[in-house]
Amino acid sequence: MTKILYFGGQKSGKSKLAELKTLELAQSSQIQNKPYYIATYNDSYDDKEMAVRISNHQTQRTNQFHTIEEQFNLPKVMKKNETYIIDCISMWILNNLETSEDKLEEQLNKLSSLNANIVFVLNDVNSGVIPMDKTSRKFVDLTGIIGQKLASFCNEVYEVKFGIEVQIK
Repeated sequence: MTKILYFGGQKSGKSKLAELKTLELAQSSQIQNKPYYIATYNDSYDDKEMAVRISNHQTQRTNQFHTIEEQFNLPKVMKKNETYIIDCISMWILNNLETSEDKLEEQLNKLSSLNANIVFVLNDVNSGVIPMDKTSRKFVDLTGIIGQKLASFCNEVYEVKFGIEVQIK
């Protein structure tokens, strides 16, 4: 089974490209089931702008995916012999900021060994300045650490800028 990582800045086009890749994987695999879209956003912040973004993502993916909302424990909702997109790992990290790095890596290890196609989406937040506050620094640091872990076990890694994907692995 295939593991793929798409990463890029906000509004880079990574989700759209990752969705297309997920559909392609589902169609080309022996499984040929409708893929699962794991939405990780924790909708408890009453953020109107994020509600619009979520609505846009839902419209974009139409009815081509089964949607699962899971903000904390990804392996809990995933089974072998299926195809998944996780959009996005950055929100999963944000939801789990109080979870130890070891526990997050434990989840990633389970995903890496799961006999399933998985497409991961990650925001690239590591190219800027070091954040001033502790929470933001922890988020940026974890994003880099988790990104490295994902890239290490993914078969393919794509950087996305302006809707253009460049395969780097």
